[in-house]
Formats: sequence, structure tokens, C-alpha cells
Amino acid sequence: MGIRDLIKKKDQLDGGRGGGVDRETLDRLAGPEFTFIRSDTHTQEIIHPPSDPDDRDHNYLTTKNAGSSSKPRRSLDVFKPRSRGSSTSSVQSDGSTRKEGHRRLSQRLHLSKAPSTSEYVPENLPQISVSTAEEGASGHGGGGARADKDAYEGQWEKRATILAKANERGQRRSRSPSLVSPSPSPTPLPSVELSGLTLHDDGNEHRKTGGVVSSKAIDEQIQEAIRLHEEGQLDQSTRLFGRLADPRGANNPLSQVLYGLALRHGWGCEPDPERAVTYLSAAASNAAAVENMALQAGLKKGGAAKGELVLAIFELANCFRHGWGIPRDPVAAKQYYETAANLGDTDAMNEVGWCYLEGFGCKKDKFASARYYRLAEENGNKTLGNTWIWKDKYNPTNSKK
Repeated sequence: MGIRDLIKKKDQLDGGRGGGVDRETLDRLAGPEFTFIRSDTHTQEIIHPPSDPDDRDHNYLTTKNAGSSSKPRRSLDVFKPRSRGSSTSSVQSDGSTRKEGHRRLSQRLHLSKAPSTSEYVPENLPQISVSTAEEGASGHGGGGARADKDAYEGQWEKRATILAKANERGQRRSRSPSLVSPSPSPTPLPSVELSGLTLHDDGNEHRKTGGVVSSKAIDEQIQEAIRLHEEGQLDQSTRLFGRLADPRGANNPLSQVLYGLALRHGWGCEPDPERAVTYLSAAASNAAAVENMALQAGLKKGGAAKGELVLAIFELANCFRHGWGIPRDPVAAKQYYETAANLGDTDAMNEVGWCYLEGFGCKKDKFASARYYRLAEENGNKTLGNTWIWKDKYNPTNSKK
């Protein structure tokens, strides 16, 4: 009998007999109270000791709803693996319990696995072997090695154009039509204007870039905007970058990268990370169009917009990594970093080395991490404390020397 039943019994005794309570009841009420709880992983139930020691039916240690069809659990069953022959009804009952309110421990502790795919990385993205990267970079073998290195870079440049396409498609899917600027801006919002910057695989569609990266007049204005920025006149510099980045105007890829950085970090304007991603995406799309035409023309290392393409890919990777203006996406960040790294960006080499070291957007791989850290150091971008990357264990080329 539980404590609630004892209190009810006490009230009945007090009211029915004028306060005359037998000694047994007083001792039971005055004694310590115990609650017996039988529990398993999903449920718990209170059990009651027998009220009559002479109960021959053994109706003790049972719940109030003893007639229910719940299966009694044997001692330590929770620690034993479930047998293959467990009944279907028990499995179904467990499933129904989980649906009501049970969550896995990994869900409660937010330990669920991160997705291995990204809408900004196409599933058919070509995989390029990096085993020959260091051999090509060493320059041994004369003209043949140089030709192999050019072809290797051409593969990564083609990969960059594919990522630029995927990024543009992902931006269009995620961008709401009602997106508006929170404050008046001297330049138009590119969310609508970017409809003219779509990459097309066929040659029937007209594109605004037309293969033109820049001109002498645009280059002079970019230099003027950079001068204003260095002199601290950030508002004038950003305004000029915005005019050059306008998709309906100059539509200059480099200006779109620089204007995107100004919007992201608030250089002479209110920070607007979402618009920053839009302009960085426009820069990647424009540069990718020029490079794609160069690759189709037979140039192994692409055309005149390679620098703008690599800059845009690297800065988009930073946005994916930190969640600047776009949901955080480790898979996309790692893929974009690795693409920029293999196109010569030393900052991207260090970043993708960190991704492989920490397992950010990929499986941990200290050998790949060491390879990219060494590549960055060989190109003048050394990271302190990375002497381990030159050990023979992580640097197989030492044994060949």
C-alpha cells in the first residue's frame, strides 16, 4: 500500500471513529516511508508491498494495473543484448514508446553525424588524384613534367568551374524572392540581376560577361578604389567597388569579390553577409564562364580570369566554414578550400590542411594534411608549430631522396 492510500485510510479513521486510531495504523504512519519503483530503459512503475502477510495468492510486488499486458522485465535485462527471437509485439511496443517521447542519447547530446553531402557540391564532382601533385611541383623531368603539371592544374580549374555552377544553383534554391536590403544602398541588389549570370553548358544562351574580364578603364577605377581603401576612405572605396560590381553595369569579377568582402566585414558600409555571398557567387560564376571558354578552346591552364575564380572560391569556402551569410556547411568548405589550394592559393593550402587534420567536412587524414601544409610552406606560407609534417612518416618523398 502506498503512502497516498495510507493517508486516505488515516482520514477515514479520524472521521469515523472520533480520533481513535489503532496502534498498528499509528506505527505504520509514523514509520519511515518507502516507495518501490521498478523501471527499465523507457518506463517506470510504482510497486506496492503486500498488505496481508497471509495473502496466499501472492499478489505482492505488483502494480496497480496488474492486469495490463506489459511484459515483466527480468533482472538486468537492460544490460543483455536483445535476442534474435524477440517477439514482434515487443519490438512494436518499444517502437511506439520511442515515438512518443524517446530520443537517442546522440540526439540529446547533439552527437549525430554531419551530412556527408552538400547541395553546393555536386555528386558527380570529378575526383582528382593528388598523389602526383608534389611530384609535378618538384619540376623534375623537364618539359614532360611541366606539361603534366599544366594538365593537372587544368583538371582542378575545370573542377572549380563545376563548383561555381553548383554554388549558383544552390544559391538560387536557398534565396527567398522576398529578400530585400535592410537599408538603402547605392547599388542594386543582385538577387534578381544574377538571373543573367547563369552558367549554361550549351552555346545558345547569351551571357553578360561575353568572355571579357576587364578593361583599361575598369582597371584604373579598381586601382583608385584600392587607393581610397588604403587611405582609410572606406565609404568611397566601397561605393566605387559597388558600381564596378553591378551585374547590370561593369559586372567585373574582381570588383565583385572585393565588394563582397566589404559587405561581409562592413568596410565603409553596414555589414550584410547575405549580399556578400551573392556577390562572391556572381564573381565565381563570371570568372568560371571565362575559364570554361578558355578550357573549351584547348588552353590547359584556363584563361584570364583564373585569379578571380580562385579568390571567389576561397572566400566562398570561408563563408561555408564560418556560416557568414549562409548556413554552415563543412563539406562544401573543405571541397572549395581544396580546389583553391590546388590552383595555387597558399591560404587555402593551410585551410584544407586543417580540414584534413581535424576531420572538418571529411575523414581525418594526417597524411593529406601534412601534404597540404608542406605545399603551403614550400610556397612561402608557413604555419608555426608544424614541424611534424616533415617527418618521414608523413613525408614519403624523403625516402626517395
